[in-house]
Amino acid sequence: MLTLVAILVDGVIYSSWLFIVSAGLTLIFGVMKILNIAHGGLYALGAYTAVSAIGSYFAGGYPPLASYALLLLVAVVVGLVFGLLIERGVLRLMYGRDEIVIVLVTYGVFLIIEDAIKVIWGASPYYASQPYGLLGRVQISGLAFSVYDLGLIALASVTGALLWWGLNRTRNGKLLLAVIHDREISAAMGVDVRRVFTVTFVIGAMLGALGGAFTAPTTSVVPSIGVELIVLAFAVVVIGGLGSIEGAAIGALVVGISRASSVHLLPEAELFVIYGVMSLVLAFRPQGLFRRVVARKI
Repeated sequence: MLTLVAILVDGVIYSSWLFIVSAGLTLIFGVMKILNIAHGGLYALGAYTAVSAIGSYFAGGYPPLASYALLLLVAVVVGLVFGLLIERGVLRLMYGRDEIVIVLVTYGVFLIIEDAIKVIWGASPYYASQPYGLLGRVQISGLAFSVYDLGLIALASVTGALLWWGLNRTRNGKLLLAVIHDREISAAMGVDVRRVFTVTFVIGAMLGALGGAFTAPTTSVVPSIGVELIVLAFAVVVIGGLGSIEGAAIGALVVGISRASSVHLLPEAELFVIYGVMSLVLAFRPQGLFRRVVARKI
């Protein structure tokens, strides 16, 4: 019973930050039809910037609890600045070209970000564990869990709820959904598709940076952090269905629970199990579990 509780809680915690990042990736694909490999770089930038900001913040002796607001601020600033820079400066020049070309361009941007991170921060690992230990630990069925980790579950839940509300209950969200379903008709009806692209990419970049900023206190931040993330995020969105926020949530849970089960029951299969589950899902649902229905054009 204790093992089951540990698997469930660890799996949901792992799923939480993975969902936040994957939601940004799948949102960008849903609107722009771009597999944004640079998303891993945005995640890494969020993590590194958060580590530097937290280090300076605690060195200055400021109120410790306000550090969580600082993490959120870092994610917004990184996402806004680099999201606009990448979309306006690079991707806007690529619209209308073959999708493979755009994927290669985002891969090139990812490599540039990785090298820039090494130039600025070097290759040594960074740590910013202060926010992680501030809230203490709590007992669940006799097992101790960090309150910060449980807070990630709350953050993912709020993020998912805001995305759902924004897409389904606001005018701009409905315009975005219209672009997702039919870009050409939306443009013909007067929707500024280019503006929708920019807003979508910036929101997706913020989600990527948000995941990096709030994950930074839980682990060591190293140059390869973006590579590891983008592989996992692609697994999530492929399982859930590219372009589906609901699919990203379910895909993150599948990956998180599968990984936690492997860690507790069969540690040597940790890396294999995620891609094994992905292969199994794709064998029966090639478009993922929650792939959006696409209208056939005649």
